[in-house]
Parts: sequence; C-alpha cells; structure tokens
Amino acid sequence: MTVKVLVVDDSAFFRRRVTEILEAHSNIQVIGSANNGEEAVAQAKALRPDVITMDIEMPVMNGIDAVKTIMGSNPCPILMFSSLTHEGATATLNALEAGAADFLPKKFEDIARNRDEAVKTLQDRVLAIANQPAARTPTITRTPPPSSRTTEPAKPKEPTSALERIRQRNEERQSQREAASRLADTAGSLSINRAYQILAIGTSTGGPVALQKILTQLPGNFPYPIVMVQHMPAAFTKAFSQRLDGLCKVRVKEAEDGDVLTPGTAYLAPGGKQLLVEGRSGSARLRVKEDTSGRVTYKPSVDLTFASLSKVYMGKVLGVILTGMGADGREGSRMLKQQGATIWAQDQASCVVYGMPQAVASAGISTKSISLDNMARSIMKEVGYSGV
Repeated sequence: MTVKVLVVDDSAFFRRRVTEILEAHSNIQVIGSANNGEEAVAQAKALRPDVITMDIEMPVMNGIDAVKTIMGSNPCPILMFSSLTHEGATATLNALEAGAADFLPKKFEDIARNRDEAVKTLQDRVLAIANQPAARTPTITRTPPPSSRTTEPAKPKEPTSALERIRQRNEERQSQREAASRLADTAGSLSINRAYQILAIGTSTGGPVALQKILTQLPGNFPYPIVMVQHMPAAFTKAFSQRLDGLCKVRVKEAEDGDVLTPGTAYLAPGGKQLLVEGRSGSARLRVKEDTSGRVTYKPSVDLTFASLSKVYMGKVLGVILTGMGADGREGSRMLKQQGATIWAQDQASCVVYGMPQAVASAGISTKSISLDNMARSIMKEVGYSGV
C-alpha cells in the first residue's frame, strides 16, 4: 500500500528536502505541500493524506493550532518536526497533546549518525504511524446528569464547524482530566501487594500522551517508586518531566545519578543516556551513564533499564510496555519474567504504533494486553487499591 503524505513547512527548501527523502521510498508518495498551518488545514481536507509532516513555527497559523484543527475535523496521523530546545520541547509536547502522533528533530543530523540512517528513520516513522487507529478522533460518551435524563435520551448535538469540533474535543479532554483526578482522589483503601516493589514502564512513539494519561490517574500515595523509559531526545526529557510533575499527584522528575528510589515518585530516564538501577531493593539507587559504545540503538534503552531491575528487584517488578516502534524492552522484559516478574502490554487498538507491545506479546512474555484507558485502573488494582 502506498502511503500518501502532505508536507507542511514554511521553508521551501525544507519541504523539498523532506519530499525527496520520502519519495525515495517506493511505498511513500507526497501528494501535496503547504507553507503554513491554514494551508495545511485546507489541504488536509481536500487531499485526505494518510500522514502529515508538520513544522511548529509557521506564519498565519502555527503547527499546534493546525494540529488541533485537523484532528478536530479531518483526523490524520501527524509527524511534528521540532527544534531540540526547551521551547521546542514544550511546543512539541503541546502538539502531541493536541493529537500529533510523533515527532522528529528538524535538524536531520540530530536524528542519526549519518544521512542514510536519518533518511531511513524519517521513512520508517511515516510508515509506522500511517493509518493507525489511535490517530483518529476518539468517540467519548458522557452520561448526562440525573436531572436531565429522560426515557428517550436526546442525541448529542453534532458539531457543525471545525471550531465547534475543537471546542467539543477540548471539553472532552477536560472531562477526562476531571475523571482522572476523581479516580486518583477516590482510590479507596490500600492493602499493598507485597509481590511488587517497583513499577517499570517502557515506551516510545505515542508514549508521552500514554504516560500522561496513566500517571495523572495515580494517587499521591502510590506505594512503589516508578521508573519510566521513554525514547526521547535529551532536550525533551527535562521539559516532559516538569510537565508531568505539574499535572500529577505523584512526584515526577528527570532521573539523576544517585537518586534513591522512593515510593510515590516517578523517575524519567534522561534522553541520550542510559538509566540503570543498582544496590538492594530496599535502598536502590539510580545510575545515569553516558553511552558512547554504539552497540545500543536506543538511549535510553528499555532493555538495559529492565535488565538492571531484574538483578536488583528480581521478580518483584510490575513491568508495562506501552506504544512504540521496534522491539526495545522485549529482552529486558524476558529477563524480568525469568525472575518471576509480571509483564503487561498495551493492546493494539489503543497504541499509536503496536511495535514494542507486540514484541513482548508475540514472544509470550506479557500476561495481559490492556487498553490505555484501563491501564491506570488495572495498575492500581494490581498493587492493592480497593474501590477503583
């Protein structure tokens, strides 16, 4: 199947460069281009592309607003191009929350070690996010308050414009946030499941939104430390951890070398480095190490972090593999399971890319496949909360 792509950027040079790279692949066809967000919205409606590549900073309408409008009217997987700065990271995270599927650095030399690798990375990302169910606007049914219920419930009013669709989508997101907050507030009593001492999560493409959805539903008295590995550039992990910390009841921080793992705190692996756990389970510490070996593709790597957890915590780990390309996490999860740990995978329907979860599920390593909507609740039940 040929994947049809719309390229959006205010730089004619960059549009040509992206187009040349994508069309070098036999299964990708660039069907149009736009030089600002307003044009992108019109082209998305007219051309119905399978994937859109989108710049963030553009005249007339920026990339974030364009994503919001497109996802509200003509949902489509969108790959953002971002600068590797704190401001670029914040803008990219806003775009992901607005509905974008994934992102790449705008400077191709930041993507990979050489041009051929960078070309393949861009092509692979576009192919991976094409036609993913999770990229479509979700249908959310909200129950009316008791006073408005009738024997014949009125059908919800259909939005008649892109602006109304965006407003409805924002209302639904706010409703989801409020529901998540209520779940965290009303978790019920806690009888700690002694089979576990730590929660470990690994993810890649689609991970920022998935992690935010899960962590915002966990209560502040979550009984274990949480270690998270998200494939992300070094410039992004600080901004992402700060964003999560402002939204969540658990504490969230970018992991630092020497951090002592404490319950109710989530540690995000720094981009561009490897995160390991050392010591004993009751007083384990994090080690953040440079990796210049070239032997490991991902920095941070889920496999390396999970492998270190298997040595310190043995089988007392609840490991979760979320949406992402590739198979990082499979071997680390295998090592954990051999020690008696429990491994779960996100289900295919709720993944942006069903690569990493499929790798552990197909290998018979994971014991459950759980939708993203049910993941936080399942975790809370497993660790010992009642009433969720």
